[in-house]
Amino acid sequence: MSTNPNILCKSKAFYDEFTRKGVDDVITTHYCPGCGHGILHKMIAESIMDLGVQDKTILISPVGCSVFAYYYFDTGNVQVAHGRAPAVATGVKRSRPGSIVISYQGDGDLAAIGTAEIIHAANRGESMTVFFVNNAIYGMTGGQMAPTTTIGQKTATTPYGRKVENEGYPIKMSELISNLDAPVFVERVSLADVPNRNKTRAVVKKALQNQVEGKGFSFVEVLSACPSGLKMSPVQTNEWVKATLHNIFPIKNFRDNTATAQSSFKKDASSNKEEVLKALNLLDQTTDYKPSVDKSKFADQNVRLAGFGGQGILSAGSTLSVLAMYEGLETTWIPSYGPEMRGGTSNCHVRVSNKRIGSPLVETPNVLIAMNGPSLEKFESIVKKDGVIIVNSSIIDKKVSRKDVKVYYVPLTQISTDLGVPAAQSVAGLAAYLAATKVIPVEKLEYVVHKSLKRKELADKNISIIRKVAEHVGGQ
Repeated sequence: MSTNPNILCKSKAFYDEFTRKGVDDVITTHYCPGCGHGILHKMIAESIMDLGVQDKTILISPVGCSVFAYYYFDTGNVQVAHGRAPAVATGVKRSRPGSIVISYQGDGDLAAIGTAEIIHAANRGESMTVFFVNNAIYGMTGGQMAPTTTIGQKTATTPYGRKVENEGYPIKMSELISNLDAPVFVERVSLADVPNRNKTRAVVKKALQNQVEGKGFSFVEVLSACPSGLKMSPVQTNEWVKATLHNIFPIKNFRDNTATAQSSFKKDASSNKEEVLKALNLLDQTTDYKPSVDKSKFADQNVRLAGFGGQGILSAGSTLSVLAMYEGLETTWIPSYGPEMRGGTSNCHVRVSNKRIGSPLVETPNVLIAMNGPSLEKFESIVKKDGVIIVNSSIIDKKVSRKDVKVYYVPLTQISTDLGVPAAQSVAGLAAYLAATKVIPVEKLEYVVHKSLKRKELADKNISIIRKVAEHVGGQ
């Protein structure tokens, strides 16, 4: 590749060769002749290099004709589920606020299954750049009607033409997005001819420049040809874009507040320990807490608590996370439960680590606290070898069949009921887990329970339950 600026060559934001992952074949492109995606890719790649942000750029591409964008762009790439690019882009940008995040989507993806994601990302003013390719049809999957398909247009799913009374009107996304308060830049452009392409390139660069300067959410709708989906030649399709789409979807700038927009570089949006504890009204109670964990030696804890609604599963999980924050550890908590308030299935994922946690999901726990029989049956098999299973023997008669895990049978419901607080049975499960593993002293759980419960009598009963359970586990 030449470094002479007077010699035309492929942008360095592209790979030198386009190689299908896992296959030895080198491809020129997987796009059809006349498709606008390749043209737009070139404009984005050139703008990335012009702005000097190749090493900061992360391209988010979902299902659709853009699904193989990672074949081409020598940048960060995340391939996501259909319609979910703005949601994933939000997470990427908030976790990596210095990055340049591009959500690249087609009309079937963005304006159909992904409508909620794009509307809410725009409404929050997420600092990202969205390129929306509108070719009025589902190009990848056989030419079905898209949300942007025009009235009377024949597609695989509207063989007699789109009808207002049956399929409604084409959705005008730029108009929708521009009605929200947060976006700073919204423009519709076209790839139908050279003058429009020249303008589009300038708009593409501006939309990325906005993000480089931290000026918020930019949305660029690009009218593009799809010769295969529309069953026309490339020349005919571009003429159709100009004659039809330009009239239905006017080429114009809908909003440009970049001159007055303040730089909105966001620091890491995740809440820190103090912010979370303050929200839980616990911040002022940490001054007398003395952490006991040696963080440098702490082994990751991936815990699943499971039972039925009403056993306090979710609150026990959050209690464990609060205890982890007191210890200065990283933690996540995520619930999973049925629609019933009481009696339905309920479980939660809790991760505790001395490092930043990438995902809150616990697919293979090293600890399972099973509060009822169905939970033990469902989750016993996924516990890691040499892991720990706490079994609520008050309810569960079955024995654990595995021989490669450590099992503690503890009558959690009975102990909690006998000591006057049946609802504390899941906290009792936490006590059994801490007593068995000693990853955090059980006494620290007593501290958290005492501080979080306002009624002294109730707190004292919970602490009695914790101590009784710890004594029971110690005897096994």
